[in-house]
Parts: sequence; C-alpha cells; structure tokens
Amino acid sequence: MRADMRRAMRFGRRALREARRLLRGTVKSGYTRWRRSIQVRIVTSTLFISAIVVAILGMFLMQQMSSALMDGKVKAARLQLDDGLAQVQRDLGNSTGDGSRLNSTIERLKARSGPSGLYEVHIRDTTEQYFDGYTTNELRPESVPRRLRKELKNAPAGSRAYTYGELSYIDDRPSERGLIVGGKTGQFELYYLFRLVEEQRTLTNVGRSLAGVGIVLVLLLAAIASLVTRQVVIPVRLAAQGAQRLAAGRLEERMRVRGEDDLARLARSFNDMAANLQEKIGELEDLSQVQRQFVSDVSHELRTPLTTIRIAADMLYENRDTFDDPAVGRSAELLQSQLERFESLLADLLEISRHDAGAATLDVESLDMRDLVLRVVGDIQGLAERKGSKVVLQLPGEPCMAEVDRRRVERILRNLLVNAVEHGEGEDIVVSVAADRDAVAVAVRDHGVGLKAGEGQMVFDRFWRADPARARTTGGTGLGLSISREDAQLHGGWLQAWGEPGAGSQFRLSLPRVAGAELRGSPLPLVPPGAGDARPLFAELEAGE
Repeated sequence: MRADMRRAMRFGRRALREARRLLRGTVKSGYTRWRRSIQVRIVTSTLFISAIVVAILGMFLMQQMSSALMDGKVKAARLQLDDGLAQVQRDLGNSTGDGSRLNSTIERLKARSGPSGLYEVHIRDTTEQYFDGYTTNELRPESVPRRLRKELKNAPAGSRAYTYGELSYIDDRPSERGLIVGGKTGQFELYYLFRLVEEQRTLTNVGRSLAGVGIVLVLLLAAIASLVTRQVVIPVRLAAQGAQRLAAGRLEERMRVRGEDDLARLARSFNDMAANLQEKIGELEDLSQVQRQFVSDVSHELRTPLTTIRIAADMLYENRDTFDDPAVGRSAELLQSQLERFESLLADLLEISRHDAGAATLDVESLDMRDLVLRVVGDIQGLAERKGSKVVLQLPGEPCMAEVDRRRVERILRNLLVNAVEHGEGEDIVVSVAADRDAVAVAVRDHGVGLKAGEGQMVFDRFWRADPARARTTGGTGLGLSISREDAQLHGGWLQAWGEPGAGSQFRLSLPRVAGAELRGSPLPLVPPGAGDARPLFAELEAGE
C-alpha cells in the first residue's frame, strides 16, 4: 500500500514538473513572438485596451439599466401602495384591529396581484401594543425590515417609504431579494412586498447578452486591428527581408511597388537606395580589384630587377672590407639592410593582396601551441636582448593542441612579439598560453608606452604607427599586424588588443581547437590582471567582421 502511494506521489511530481516545463515553454514562446512581431503587439494591445473599454461600458450600461428598472419598479410599487392605502382607509377607517376585517382586507389587496402573486401584503395596527400585524400565509412578518417599521412608526399619517431586503418564506423555500414599500394611514401601516425575481432574471439575461456582445466586439476589434496592421506590417517585413538579402550580398534585390501611398513611396525609396548601393559597391569592387591587381603586378614585376640588384648588392657586401674608402663599405651595408627590408615589404604586399583577393588558404595540422611559442621566442630572443627586454613565459603543463596553419600562426606570434619588443621600452615581455575545451589562446603583454584613447581601433590598420615621429628599429614594414589580423580571421579566430597610456598593452590571439569551428570565447582574459582602474581600449576584430 505504501509502495503504491509512493509511486503515485512520484508520478504526480513528474506530471507537475512536466506541466511546469510546458507552461514555461509556452510562456517563453509567446513572449518571444510578442517581442519580435509588431502585429502581435498591436493586436494584443488592441485586445487588452478594447476589453477594458468594453468592460467599463458594460458596467455603465448595466448600472443604468438596473437603475431604470428599479426606478420603474419603485414607481409602480408606490402607485400600488397608494391604491392599497385608500382601500385600507375605506375598509378599516379608524377602527381597532379586528382580525377578521384585517384578514379580509389583506385578501382583497392580495387578490389584485393576480394569480402569479406579484407581491405580498402586510398590515400592522400601531395602536395595539402586542399586535405584530397580519400578513399573507406565504411570507413571515419579519420580512418587513425593522428600520422601515421604525421609520413609519414615527412618521405622520400619509407618509411613504421603501427599501430593499430579503423575503423570508414560511415554507422551506430559499429567501429572495425583494422590494418593500410601506405607507401609513391613520392607525394602520400597510406594506407591499414585491419579489424581484423577474427583474433579477432580466438583469442577468441582459448582463449575459452584454458580455457576449462585448466578447464578440473585442474579437472583432482585434481582427480589424490585425487586418489593418497586416497591411502595414507586410511591406515592412518585405523591406526587412530585402535589406537582409542586400546585406547578404544579393544586390539585385528589389521590392514590388503597388499603388501610390506611403508604403509605395517606401518601396520606391528602397529600390532607389538598393540601385545606388549596387552601383556604388560595383564601383568600389572594380576599384578594389584594380588596386589589388596593381599591387600584385607591381610586386611581381619588382622581383626581377630586385633579384639583379640583390646579386650586385651581395657582391658589394661580401667585398666591403676591400674598399679603400670606408664610406663605400658603409654604403654597401646600408644597401644590404634596405634591400632586406624591401624584400620583406614585397613579401608582405603579396601576402596582403592574396588576402584581399580571397585567395589565401590554410594548410592545417594538429600542433601544440606551446611548441610554436617556444620556437618564435627563440627566434626573437636576440632582438629582445639587444632592446634590453626579457621574455617571460607562462606555459601550462598540459599540451594545448589545435588544428592550425603552422606558418601563419608563427607569423602572427612573431609580429606580436616583435611589436612588443619595439614598444616595450626595455621592460619584460610576458607570453601566456592557455586552452579550454573549445579554444586556445596566446597573450603577449608588454609594459611600454601603451595605447592612447582612440588608438585601439587603429592598431591593426595598414601602415599605421602609434607615434609617427618614432623611428623603426626592427625594420618592420607596417603591414605585420594587418596580416596577422587576416591570418587570425582565416582561422576563424580573434586578434584583439588592449592598452592603457603608460601601462603597456596586451595582444590576445584566440583560435578554435578544431579548424572551421565557431569561436565562442577565449581561455585568457583580454585585460591583464592588475592593469589598473583606467578604462581599457579595445580593438576586437573577430572573424567575419
């Protein structure tokens, strides 16, 4: 028995949890639809406001009808009371309370109500101390409220009053709401007790009718609002869909123009905008193509004379010690260094042109990011020592495997480290590596000049320099960070920068572990711990931006 009860309780709890889950899902789905749809919001608002208005009007009409119905009932009751008082005055006059005469008078008065019994009659002789009055056989004497008796007892002859109360029956029938009117003539008080069953039934029917009409009216108003808003919302939705397709690159998208109203003017304006946008984008694409082709052609064409110059420069550089004039040997050294920078610039121009043309591809392999960091740090260790900087590594104990292009990631890390050494002012360079389930990250932190306000948005621009007056000491081409950004985006990753004036900067490379996966977060913070309370400058450049 107890086991059955426990199973029943577990089943009840599961059913309750399922019902709650369905209710939360329904509420969430409805709220999402309400938030995203103008038509749903307008229809819902119309339904709510019209329901309130109809309810107020219905209550007002019910009150007016109830007042009119009761006022008519009171007027009719007073007329009936006047006739009854005249009858009592004729039959009883100023005589003392004779039971037989009172009963006969009551019967004659009751007979006027007809076979349906619209009212009951009660007579009371005020001269007899213990006489409580005579009434018909159906109602109890206490159906006449004491407050009404008290009001007429102290009132002069000919006074009339009325009130509402409960009519209590002698048999087991339930009490009913009734109208009690009373008047005084001589030594007698006459009361008419009217049932309000028909009036209540009438008001109930009228209330139901008003409720039904109100519900139908609210639904009709909601339907009208839906139809009206639909005429406005559909063109807006079409315009939104057209704008989305334009943003997706479908520049031939156009809206259908119907009529000459405001929505038609909106469609024509949209089409004009799309046509102008298509024309301008076409012009920009042609110009960009010409520029990319020019850079590529120039880069390729310069390689032939550069090769010849390189051969001659190498010969001069190898024999620089044989020249009698030391200035000639120094010139040969300068020529050699500038040729190396020129070759790097040409290589970077070719690489950036491949990115611009969309021809860059990845040659991915599964690698440990720690090994790549160690290799790049070893390559720039001599440069860091010459600048007086020390590279501090913060590597995890476990492998940080990721599917990456070795050449491109090494180029990104090399550019970040060279940039940190260039602007590190001889302070330590901290390189951190971390990984989580979905991503790997490398952060390069320097403690140099940092970035000023607004510079964080320009740090990855081509040929941009934080300080134009600052001379390059590492022979950079001005395209390193731009190419690094393109390489990061090609992997589907992020290359982000943080900086504070005088507090240094930090560059963070975040890559997905699996090639082609979507990057949702980074295992390393962009703002280094203890960086200060100043507002950081961010340059978030994600894949696809």
